[in-house]
Amino acid sequence: MSDITGEERLLIDGELRAARSGAVFETINPATEEVLGVAADGGPEDMNEAIAAARRAFDETGWSTDVDLRVRGLRQLHQAFLAHADEIRAMTVAEVGSPLSMTTHAQLDSPVAGLAWVADLAERYAWEEDLGVAEPLGIASHRWTRKEAAGVVGAISPWNVPHQINLAKVGPALAAGATVVLKPAPDTPWCASVLGRLVAEETDIPAGVFNVVTSSDHRLGAMLSTDPRVDQISFTGSTATGRKVMADAAPTLKKVFLELGGKSAFVILDDADMAAATAMAAFTICTHAGQGCAITTRLVVPRALFDEAVEGAATVMGMLPASDPTDPGTVCGPLISAVQRDRVEGYLRLAKEEGGTFVIGGGRPEDHERGFFIEPTLIVGLDPTSRVVREEIFGPVLVVIAHDGDDDAVRIANDSIYGLSGSVFSADRDRAVGVANRIRTGTIGVNGGLWFSPDVPFGGYKQSGLGREMGVAGFEEYLETKSIAEPA
Repeated sequence: MSDITGEERLLIDGELRAARSGAVFETINPATEEVLGVAADGGPEDMNEAIAAARRAFDETGWSTDVDLRVRGLRQLHQAFLAHADEIRAMTVAEVGSPLSMTTHAQLDSPVAGLAWVADLAERYAWEEDLGVAEPLGIASHRWTRKEAAGVVGAISPWNVPHQINLAKVGPALAAGATVVLKPAPDTPWCASVLGRLVAEETDIPAGVFNVVTSSDHRLGAMLSTDPRVDQISFTGSTATGRKVMADAAPTLKKVFLELGGKSAFVILDDADMAAATAMAAFTICTHAGQGCAITTRLVVPRALFDEAVEGAATVMGMLPASDPTDPGTVCGPLISAVQRDRVEGYLRLAKEEGGTFVIGGGRPEDHERGFFIEPTLIVGLDPTSRVVREEIFGPVLVVIAHDGDDDAVRIANDSIYGLSGSVFSADRDRAVGVANRIRTGTIGVNGGLWFSPDVPFGGYKQSGLGREMGVAGFEEYLETKSIAEPA
């Protein structure tokens, strides 16, 4: 067992407690394969109690109408994260396998800063809008709209950037006045249960407003989708699972937010600084071992400059080997689990079957006997219709595709069921922006610009999801609009 500890208990109706069954499950360090410790293995009875608590807290307390209490609670939570930052940072590196360097932005510090941002937003938000007087049907009426919380939110989160996604759901939902039941992925239970402990012990957030049910059972989250006491589902994960969530929520017509898969294109135009562009593409695919839905996994380059692009990407990828995530210089850490490593290895075998060639990488690194590591891998020679080019792999695997001009590059980028993110490089800013505007994605970077920030909406087109997370748009996902009229 490790000397790094998390939180073993569930949070249900203000109580930090064990699962009713008493069961626990192990959480594993993906870099070493050692057991870090255990988490409560919640079951249906625990989830039922959590939903009931959230329903009661929404219906019977003033949480949904007391903006000042919500703002205070979120600011207290923000301060609690800051006070425990060092221990949470170490826990995150150990449980997620995240490179330490990532915890200074997407893996910890940025989502924690997002709590302060959304608290400020709730404080200044225009909860009512006066629409003035009109005379529908000849009756002079004063009209206004009011924003109200959606109700009970079931938040289902994945393992790749757990603090980012947990807080991007929980923060705005609480700020809006919703109550929440969080069901995290079994691979990273502590990142959610620690959040529960901070809420319970260091904030004025009332009992039942926020609940955490960790479980080894992926299917337990389906209770949130089907239970009529839950008003909204906020889900991040695979497109296949997102379809199931949407189907499960349909009988009760819940509001559904889905942030799903991606196969984003990094487009380099023929006038771009090839060295700079390929370096960024290579760095991006190596980051957190490629375990990000918005990571650009298709490198789309001018046919005449194909060899130069491949050489540039391969050189940088070779400088970013899969390494110990506790090393401050590491960019590419381990995959989250043996299951995920096996999945990525299956795609590498498929790449060979489909006619691909590994320019660099292609397997497990020889210098790691333990840990779920895969070498950063660059693949050429695949047909654009091949599965490896078209399917989300969620590993440090970059495929290179040739294009024949701007129109062809746009066609290739859009030739996907996904539309989550992307990147465009050109020496001509207007040309790059023009191409970016034609690519059907929810986010896109131009010449190295980074869109990721608590105030920027994130989400996808097509089968990459529904709705937006973060930004004002993400906050408003958890609101309903009520229109009111009275005689003028």
